[in-house]
Amino acid sequence: MSEAPKKETLGLGVFGRRAGLTGLTNAEIIALALSALWLVAVTIFFFVIGARDDDAPADPLRGLMLIFAVFMPVALIWVAAMTASSARIVRDEASRLQLALDAMRQAYVAQQQAAGTSIKPSVEKKLDQIVAAQKQTGAALATFTSIRPGTTEIPARAISPVPAEAEDDEQGSLALATRDGQRQPISIEDFISALNFPETPEDTEGFRALRRAMQDRQSAQLVQASQDILTLLSQEGIYMDDMSPDRARPELWRRFAQGERGRPIAALGGIRDRSGIALTAARMRQDHIFRDAAHHFLRKFDHVFADFEKQATDSEIIQLADTRTARAFMLLGRVAGTFD
Repeated sequence: MSEAPKKETLGLGVFGRRAGLTGLTNAEIIALALSALWLVAVTIFFFVIGARDDDAPADPLRGLMLIFAVFMPVALIWVAAMTASSARIVRDEASRLQLALDAMRQAYVAQQQAAGTSIKPSVEKKLDQIVAAQKQTGAALATFTSIRPGTTEIPARAISPVPAEAEDDEQGSLALATRDGQRQPISIEDFISALNFPETPEDTEGFRALRRAMQDRQSAQLVQASQDILTLLSQEGIYMDDMSPDRARPELWRRFAQGERGRPIAALGGIRDRSGIALTAARMRQDHIFRDAAHHFLRKFDHVFADFEKQATDSEIIQLADTRTARAFMLLGRVAGTFD
């Protein structure tokens, strides 16, 4: 069989007929019929009824009105016909386009199936990226996540244990764990260093401070809550090292420790990263585990910082405000409305 001739491309003619075709459309046939009927009616009117007014004086305005009265309905009829033809042509073109798109989609799917590959949606790719970031973060934190209160095992890269008596002789202490009466209080310097976490696997001083913090009950709870929330934030690609918060005065931190909340201390929420704030807010709304971890972290930070402020100098408060834990507090505090 010979191949059927291809259909000509549709286009608007003068009266909405298809380009390349000489036949009239239904709308044009109806328009012609109505126009002829109107012209016949007008002719009858002028020759039968209009003949009685032959003696009337000529009036230019009257003639102009007659012209409008005769040809305006004809023009409206053809405008309606052209509109109908155009609408039909647009519908035909839309149907053809839809059929072409369906054919292309089916051909693409068939090609992908033949090649043994699957189509990954953008959501699945995003999930893969999140899993990869989580694995990377887990590897980076593997050097200290095994440390828990009461655990005597220290990562191989950490410095060997230092006798508690020697540490207490060298540094001042922060009375954050005197209630249990089983551990010596941690020093302020070690407490601040622990909240910033070790910089690298070779940061022996950072691991020593982290070990001391994990032996203190309240410090360990805050460190654990901070570690959990930092890990969850990293799943969204949010890292505290990328944040550059505005510095707040030490007296604002002291007012916060003494219970003041809201706009008077809004400067504490120095994180201005819009992307980080938006991602955190979305995760807070959608993930109840993340939301519970965030509120638990904020409560622990509030409680422990209130004890810390009583003994810390202004410079030590500034140092703590520059830690990763404090930056996480600024970010989550803005999202949770602590500074509103």
